[in-house]
Amino acid sequence: MGLITETNQQYYQGAQGFLSTGDATQVYTTTFDTNLVFGDWNPANANYALNNFKLYTSANGLPQTYTEYLLAYTVTNNIIAITPPLPAGTFVVAQLKVLSGGKYGQTEAEKAYGDTVEDNYGSYEYIKLTDAIDNFMVGYVGDGKLIQNAKKSDVLFFAKRSLQEFSYDTLKSIHSQELNIPASLSVILPQDYVNYVRVSFIDHLGVKRIIYPANNLTIAPFETPIQDQAGVPTQDNFGENVEGTSLTVERWKKANDNLINGQLVNNIDEAVDFQNAYGFEGSWNWGRQYGLDPQTSQMNGWFNMDEREGKMSFSSNLAGKLIVLEYISDGLAYDSDTKVPKLAEDALYASILHSIISTRSGQQEYLVQRLQKDRRAKLRNAKIRLSNIKLDEIVQVMRGKSKWIKH
Repeated sequence: MGLITETNQQYYQGAQGFLSTGDATQVYTTTFDTNLVFGDWNPANANYALNNFKLYTSANGLPQTYTEYLLAYTVTNNIIAITPPLPAGTFVVAQLKVLSGGKYGQTEAEKAYGDTVEDNYGSYEYIKLTDAIDNFMVGYVGDGKLIQNAKKSDVLFFAKRSLQEFSYDTLKSIHSQELNIPASLSVILPQDYVNYVRVSFIDHLGVKRIIYPANNLTIAPFETPIQDQAGVPTQDNFGENVEGTSLTVERWKKANDNLINGQLVNNIDEAVDFQNAYGFEGSWNWGRQYGLDPQTSQMNGWFNMDEREGKMSFSSNLAGKLIVLEYISDGLAYDSDTKVPKLAEDALYASILHSIISTRSGQQEYLVQRLQKDRRAKLRNAKIRLSNIKLDEIVQVMRGKSKWIKH
């Protein structure tokens, strides 16, 4: 059977239709790739908002005749059971929540607003981790194979560990958040944050402007003990050091960035042209760029990691700015994360196989070494595939280099 199981209507619209038979027991089995999430059938119940779908009915199935179904029904394993039964010939539609609200419903309140459908777009490039584990059990475990027997829990453990390692430098599953910098100049790190990739603020044209790490400019101390007049840290009644606020952080927040970068222009959004934006206006400015420190000779601002509070702090010129934080996770924070790009599927199997064989006693060393080399080779292939390098893009870059002078 083919791997695509959804119809075009299910994939693009997030809708699946049924026709009532009038039977006393009416069940409708949905076959979306997305599982139905059911909180309650009653819109007056707070749990109704947990549903990732809405149910509609129509007497004739014509456009603009569908209304939201508001009577009792239950959902179990993607099977919708309706009680009391609908009359024979009634058209029933299960609509996953979509940003547009869908084609059904008479009023705005009846529309199925959400992003469940959009979350499923592009999902064919991935394989679920559970499916990958099942495939491994079929292809690599059994009589006459390298692994005679293995617990599924062991395979699951090594699959998750492999996915974690892949997420750091192979899969490059980059998450991003759009945030506003508050007056405190600090934002809380995302719940699934492992490491940052890039931080940028968005100018009035929607263009990303890279924000650079402060590095040696400043620091957010991890401990800030309050000292007595002799300089000795003070303790509370439980013998622990009393912590205060960081003066270093407070001074950094109040710092005038122009005293650090030497710029005369306060805001890149206020620049009237390219030259003004980079501080080049006028012949009096010629030669000013020579010998400048790249870390300080920029006006985009800086960010600093505050490990103590689990926050990212920013320089004062970024107050009120719209920023985008790009970061990586370990691929295991949420159920939706536990999926593997098909381009790296073979590397995942090689990693699980090597992990299981190498941790078992009595294994021949040559076999372990062979599997390790195989794992490295397939991981290298996965990196090349996922790098997504296109010939046309390389040509475009090379054409940009073939110029006599670049201003």
